[in-house]
Amino acid sequence: MNKPLFTLAISTTALLAAPAVAQSCAGPTGPGMVKLTVQATGLRDARGEVAFTLYPDDKRRFLAKGGKLLRVRTPAQAPVTTGCFWVRPGFYAIAQYHDANADHDFNRTLWTPKEGFGFSNDAPTSIGLPAFASARFAVPAGGATIRMAMRYRR
Repeated sequence: MNKPLFTLAISTTALLAAPAVAQSCAGPTGPGMVKLTVQATGLRDARGEVAFTLYPDDKRRFLAKGGKLLRVRTPAQAPVTTGCFWVRPGFYAIAQYHDANADHDFNRTLWTPKEGFGFSNDAPTSIGLPAFASARFAVPAGGATIRMAMRYRR
């Protein structure tokens, strides 16, 4: 086998062996839009999907029904799952949850979460939901990547 063909064969084999996860970003592309990459860390397993929900810079809309700007659902990968949005530079907040059974519902038992969850800035939640100010973050003109720990109560 000559060297160029051998190199091509190895490269093709390496690509086929690597896990492929298609990543499409939620939101419109175009002038003034930047990429916001979000990463859920500490997933227990790769069942189901991770839902990332993006909220605008408005504390009244944070975690409110109908308050989201965008949502992206990504097949779960342990220990890190990545999603992305196209947004304008500005301030936002994100909520995430590990929808392990992929039923598109944040499952709970007596108000206690059965599935993993988290917020931008790893906003604290001792009792109840985090304050918007704790989850608020900036997306600069060059885009951003944020990491959020997935928390499990059970």
